[in-house]
Formats: sequence, C-alpha cells, structure tokens
Amino acid sequence: MTDAGMSWRNESLGARVRVALWLRDEVGEGGVFSKASIREAVKGTEQVDRRMRDLRPADWSILTYRDKPSLQPDQLYLEKIGLPIWEPEYRAAGLRQISAKTRRYVYERDGHMCRRCGVAAGEEYADEPGTRARLTLGHVRPHQSGSGANSEDLITECARCNETVKHLTGVQMTKEQVWDRIKELPGRGKRDLLVWMKADCRPLSAAEKAWGMYRQLPAAVREELEGDLETLMRR
Repeated sequence: MTDAGMSWRNESLGARVRVALWLRDEVGEGGVFSKASIREAVKGTEQVDRRMRDLRPADWSILTYRDKPSLQPDQLYLEKIGLPIWEPEYRAAGLRQISAKTRRYVYERDGHMCRRCGVAAGEEYADEPGTRARLTLGHVRPHQSGSGANSEDLITECARCNETVKHLTGVQMTKEQVWDRIKELPGRGKRDLLVWMKADCRPLSAAEKAWGMYRQLPAAVREELEGDLETLMRR
C-alpha cells in the first residue's frame, strides 16, 4: 500500500498508524484538536490516547494546555509531525518493547510500589478517596526520544504519576514553595532528602518493601497475614 493510498479510515491498519494518519490528514502541523475527536475518528480501538502518546518518541510534538496556555483543558496542539510511522521502515520508530521478564524484575526491584509517590498496587490515594493505584512502568527519562527498555531505564510508577510525568504536569508548585517545605524538615530529614536527590530515587525501607509485596496478595490472604501479624505482635 502506498503512502498516498493510506487512510486513517482503514481499520486494517494499526491504531498507532491510524492515529498518525488522522493527525497528518485531518489536523496538520499547527492544528488544534481534542481527545474526544480522535476517539470518535479511530473508533473501536482501545487506549487511543496511549497510541497517540506513543508518537512522541518518534519525534512527534503534541502539546497540552499545560505546555501551551492558550489551549483549553480538553484541547491538544500538533506542533510537529515527526517520523512517518505509516512507512514500513519507520513502523517501529520510537516503540520500546519491554519483555515480560524485565517487567517482572522491575516491579520486584521496586517493591511493587510507585517510586515517584510511594503508593502500592491497589492502595487508595490519600487525596483521592475511592481511587486505587494501578502500577505500570515508566521511563527514568520519559522525554528522551528512544529511551531504552532495559531495567536500568525503567521505573515502577502508578498510572497517575506516569501520566503526569509524560506531560510534565506535576503538582503546580513553585521552587519557593518546595524550598519552604524542605526548610521545615528536621536535620535527619534534610540529609535523607539530599541523598534521595543525588540518587534521583528514594530507597525503600524493609517495611515498605514488605508492604509492596503484601499488596500483591489476594484480599483473603492479606486478611490472614494481618491476623498473623497481630498475633505475633501480642506475644
């Protein structure tokens, strides 16, 4: 199939290719669109948003309202069309395949906890009652095009932090606000924080690692362990 004959309406094409073609043909560089419009165009495809994000490592630049203040919260801006991933030679451009073995190793290495906010799998967010964490893998340097898929390139993140980091949203705090919080820490806290800053990660304690492992167990088994620990602590 030639480039000229390719269409985002062709359902036999992969979702990533269809999304790229839709952006090329219906939006164009400098165009504004919404997630709703792309979901409507590429119907019946799971995780269309993720397929769109998968274009970024292939040198596509798609901005959100946090990157471009003139946009509305539901709008996106196609700043640059990158590699033509609809062409066979570019089809895998930017894709980073993570093996099951590597995925399992990273989760175990990180104690089945988000290394950015510390939440464990299935744990309820303190600031979002009723919403429970789902773990995924992110890249240590998420905005570096072509980041590797080796364990040293990966970090366990909850889905919320993963999305936040990809779009550089974060908590909208100033340097001064963070510095004020740091200055309030006791001496030990400041020393620990400096170590974490230099290592660019927060080491997990033995209790935190056990907590992450505990969260992986079925609910009935967790209840048994809770009772076992209570019994042990009363001895």
